Amino acid sequence: MVSKAVTLRPGTIDDVATIHAALLRLSTHVGAHQEITSTPDDLRRYGFGEKPAFSTLIAEVGGEFAGLCLHFPIFSTWMGRPGVYVQDLYVEDRFRGRRIGEKLLRRVARECRAAGGVYLRLSVDTDNETARAFYERLGIGWSSYEQVQKIVGEAFFAFADAPEEER
Repeated sequence: MVSKAVTLRPGTIDDVATIHAALLRLSTHVGAHQEITSTPDDLRRYGFGEKPAFSTLIAEVGGEFAGLCLHFPIFSTWMGRPGVYVQDLYVEDRFRGRRIGEKLLRRVARECRAAGGVYLRLSVDTDNETARAFYERLGIGWSSYEQVQKIVGEAFFAFADAPEEER
């Protein structure tokens, strides 16, 4: 069997259905399929509109979708430098073991560095031991001094919409 090369390319608006399907598979893989409320239209609007909120890097093997890295720029006030936040990294099961995830992350890191960036951040599902070991192997370690906090849905809307005197 001839091994087909992995190619990486930026995601385009034509990839929206594929990107969304991959995110659905990722959410199922980590046992959080009920958390996905985004639609392909959301990705189209916010990722490929006038002011994109994120970028994607697509991996293909022989022209077939193999994985993706969805990311966006961030900034560290403490370092005074930009970085990149990896929101989602996904590799199709049948293509695992070919270092596709590593290739995606390294390309995103190189692009960030070329733009003056000095760091990469991401969050890992606490129960995803395989992913945690993968990131550790690459030197992307756990931050012992930070914890992710979030507010979503109705609680977020109430917080954002509270009158100034309540803030």
